[in-house]
Amino acid sequence: MDRAVLWLARGGGLGLLPIAPGTWGSLGGIAWTALLLFPGNFGFFLGGALLGILLSAWACGRAAKVLKAADPGEIVLDEIIALPLCYLGVLIPLYLKGVDISLMALVQDDSAWAWAAAGFALFRLFDIWKPSPIRELQDLPGGWGITLDDVMAGAFTAVVLYCVWLIVGS
Repeated sequence: MDRAVLWLARGGGLGLLPIAPGTWGSLGGIAWTALLLFPGNFGFFLGGALLGILLSAWACGRAAKVLKAADPGEIVLDEIIALPLCYLGVLIPLYLKGVDISLMALVQDDSAWAWAAAGFALFRLFDIWKPSPIRELQDLPGGWGITLDDVMAGAFTAVVLYCVWLIVGS
């Protein structure tokens, strides 16, 4: 069981890459986002994102105990599950406008690639910088502290993307 939990918490091995494991984990989050977008169902997207948060809190907490460390760098499931949250600032307005948010529709839209890159970069900025209250969330016990700081970094990113969305009017 511990091996499976470590494999999951390490993002299938992304967390074991020697340089910038959090960035590699965030790239894994792009794949997780794509999977959640594939059917084009907003409820599926939100449900998967919520389940990801719960799974991360459990798996990251368990992995930290196995590794005997508070928040080991090799644990990247928290980055993976937080990435979809970054895009809510763009996905919610699209969904409310009745735009097809399926993966196949989005990859054909040139602006979607720019939003994806901006979300990724902003998430990494907030995850590394950890402005308040992101920093304080790390102090929560177990997997909640490991996971919720990244969830909040995703929320910060979503707010920034939404503000940009309002300005550019996409």
